[in-house]
Amino acid sequence: MKASPFCEKTAMSRPPNKKKSALPPLPEGLGLAVPFAPEKNLPLAGLTILTAEDSRYASEAMRLLCQRSGAKLRRAETIEATRQHLRVYRPDILIVDLGLPDGDGSELIADLSRQGRFSGLLLAASADPEGRDRALAAGAAGFLEKPLESLEEFQKALLRWLKGAAGVASSAEAPMLRPDRQALRDDLAHAADMLSEAGEADRPYVARFIRGLARSSHDTGLEHAATLACGDNRACAPLARILADRLKHAAPVFAGPHGTRNRPASAPE
Repeated sequence: MKASPFCEKTAMSRPPNKKKSALPPLPEGLGLAVPFAPEKNLPLAGLTILTAEDSRYASEAMRLLCQRSGAKLRRAETIEATRQHLRVYRPDILIVDLGLPDGDGSELIADLSRQGRFSGLLLAASADPEGRDRALAAGAAGFLEKPLESLEEFQKALLRWLKGAAGVASSAEAPMLRPDRQALRDDLAHAADMLSEAGEADRPYVARFIRGLARSSHDTGLEHAATLACGDNRACAPLARILADRLKHAAPVFAGPHGTRNRPASAPE
């Protein structure tokens, strides 16, 4: 049996350059100080979730999970955009991806935890399970391993971490959600553009972005190529060719029954 992607601690766009608002922070969501009583069909109703996520495909998956759970979702693509959001709004839950364009998400988690700047539920997310220990050590209450596809597991994990929340009844027909394929194509195109323009210092981030996208879309060939590029800049050229192939043949490459990982013959071994 596959281990649950939801682990807990045991006890690309830049934000617009706007002037700081003179208005006081606006409340948003219930706030964890308010007793939370989940509904049966929409167990996260009334809660606001902010996700710090640079992938449109991963954000689309989160949108579907929140929509089916009754939660309101906001998105920030960078660490700086997340900080700007938190200066104005108060989400109930903050989910931080560990690989963001302007830094390591665990550093943001550590800063928010140490300074007491966020009083809600602080979680980390990544397609790399090795980031779990780093995130929990930084102060995250839990870790969500991508891809996030099971609505039931998502709801159970968040409710378990929310103070005073009840459980979600198991269902033999719990849906596995699939994000919009156009979001995947957009991420692939964005990754190809970043890879072609990235300097040597930026290529590791781009390779990690592609690896996370590949894991979320169950493409082992692309994941293998991106993993090689994470440790060797010379592997970026083959990775760029595979990305171009994915964009050219996106439908046949990614089409397949649920639970299978498609690997075209052109993928590296």
